[in-house]
Amino acid sequence: MAEYHAQNKAKLISETRRRFEAEYVTDKPDKYDPRDVERLQQDDNWVESYLLWRHSIVDETLKMLDESFQWRKEMCVNDLTESSIPRWLLEIGGIYLHGYDKEGNKLFWIRVKYHVKDQKTMLDKKKLIAFWLERYAKRENGKPVTVMFDLSETGINSIDMDFVRFIINCFKVYYPKYLSKMVIFDMPWIMNAAFKIVKSWLGPEAVSLLKFTSKNEVQDYVSVEYLPPHMGGTDPFKYSYPPLVDDDFQTPLCENGPIASEDEASSKEDIESDGKETLETVSSEEQITLLKKINLTEHTSKAEETEKVDSKMKAFKKPLSVFKGPLLHISPAEELYFGSTESGEKKTLIVLTNVTKNIVAFKVRTTAPEKYRVKPSNSSCDPGASVDIVVSPHGGLTVSAQDRFLIMAAEMEQSSGTGPAELTQFWKEVPRNKVMEHRLRCHIVESSKPTTLTLKDNAFNMSEKTSEDLYLQLNRLLESNRKLEDQVQRCIWFQQLLISLTMLLLAFVISFFYLLYS
Repeated sequence: MAEYHAQNKAKLISETRRRFEAEYVTDKPDKYDPRDVERLQQDDNWVESYLLWRHSIVDETLKMLDESFQWRKEMCVNDLTESSIPRWLLEIGGIYLHGYDKEGNKLFWIRVKYHVKDQKTMLDKKKLIAFWLERYAKRENGKPVTVMFDLSETGINSIDMDFVRFIINCFKVYYPKYLSKMVIFDMPWIMNAAFKIVKSWLGPEAVSLLKFTSKNEVQDYVSVEYLPPHMGGTDPFKYSYPPLVDDDFQTPLCENGPIASEDEASSKEDIESDGKETLETVSSEEQITLLKKINLTEHTSKAEETEKVDSKMKAFKKPLSVFKGPLLHISPAEELYFGSTESGEKKTLIVLTNVTKNIVAFKVRTTAPEKYRVKPSNSSCDPGASVDIVVSPHGGLTVSAQDRFLIMAAEMEQSSGTGPAELTQFWKEVPRNKVMEHRLRCHIVESSKPTTLTLKDNAFNMSEKTSEDLYLQLNRLLESNRKLEDQVQRCIWFQQLLISLTMLLLAFVISFFYLLYS
């Protein structure tokens, strides 16, 4: 089934490319930026994103590509830089990328209070939106963003439906599949009618991505560490320019990892453990299989203990998935697995394999340098060799799903040294376009130990709910939710009716006095 799906996808991508070249490009080659046409022929993910957004209907996909590519040329998207944007727009801080939501998606902030409707500056503001989205797309290649539409302190002058429509078109046509959701914060009641129009622009599928929130509800989508104080958060971030707000990656607190004594102590702790820690890089099924094999009785022989430790360490290093980059193969490919708070956040591994004929320098950065120790975080890898990078939480600090790791790699000349001083100088001089970058998310794995291994004789037993009980409970919950939605809709309807009656009464009073004194 998976093979059929892959073949069908490849067939659709090939057909889309062939027909776009024949039906749209051949007759009018100057209609698009040649760089976009070339990328369409080379980047499968780009073609697939348009196909998915149009439900794999090639005719609809071609129309979408035509509109998108014309817009990209008109806006000169491939050539947008900081110098393309007026400095005052960058300084005001109305649009920028910063932080992550609870699902790990980047936050794209639009502070509406800084926007004043003005046709003279509209093109520059649209370029700013395109600049940030293109900058993000080149870095992340398909990973979605969450738009934070901050309407706090917004007045009538800030309401600009043309600008809102442009933002929506960016995600509907120009950057398909990039929108995770749009969190609308503190929307004034006066804009209710306007957002009914917005919903019609989005279409029924995308309407579900709108999340209307207040100070209490916004924390359902973004944790307090990435929310500003006016949203009830604790994020100390203050926008300023220059420089541009980067992607939040910083050098780890301990550049060369834990000191020797601490590393040895943690290794000893791992060896002496009795199988209670979660194996970070092993799937849930493999964890259960391994744990079942461990004899928890006090009379296990020393030879058996040694054998279990060896087996455990092999499982610890076993890669689940591999990202195949031009310089390094990186395992795991997307997520670093840490144990939950209950099982304890122990160290996990990143395995780098050099697939070039030269020495590759690498550096590891993180969005939370105060939380982690990375060893080694700045070193090199010989041709064909592999390096294990140990990532461990600092002390009792908690791993968060919003934390990210960035692996940077670049080829070195054979004559270059690989000592700390040489590496420092190398990273100062290496061109940015020669650096390979790959990002990893953090994933917290809940303990999957069998009940028989964790419960003692004096432990309390939890009664298990049958699937029927859960089904009934879910139905009750859904019914309650529907009733609540009906109540909210009635309240909104009543509020709008009250406003209409008030305006009607006011018009009647004004007309009465006008007739009385005329």
